[in-house]
Amino acid sequence: MTIPNNDVTSTIQLALAPVFLLTAVVMLITAISGRLARAIDRMRFIHGELLAIEKLTPSLESHYRVEFHDVRIRGRICAIAIFFDVLSGVLISMTVLEIFFFEAGGQHLHGSYVITTFVAGLICFMTALIVVLVEVVYAHRSVGWDLPSAPDEKS
Repeated sequence: MTIPNNDVTSTIQLALAPVFLLTAVVMLITAISGRLARAIDRMRFIHGELLAIEKLTPSLESHYRVEFHDVRIRGRICAIAIFFDVLSGVLISMTVLEIFFFEAGGQHLHGSYVITTFVAGLICFMTALIVVLVEVVYAHRSVGWDLPSAPDEKS
């Protein structure tokens, strides 16, 4: 079966249009991963401070315990956002494959498959964006603006 050059070109152009959305998906994954890494680093720091509990004042210990809990929740929110963003990337990739194989195979493009995966991918992407917004608001709310002072160390 020989496919004319015009059909190949238009098929590739049609299949690659959703790929631009994949760029946004990758950028969001990168941003969320950075937020998750910072949350993990903060949890490790707080964990180390709590292990050295004898040098903490009761107010600072209490503050660290609350912050540790908040950072753990932020990490979970980031993981949920990454899940939806990756799922979005998979669905958009399926859309590209459907368009390419249906068109290249000479079959009539069955729109319902393409529409379903593309719309589901967009919904997952929007869900990931909303979850990231929730994490940012939660992070801002939980920041320790009123951090108690550490005990004075006397040499």
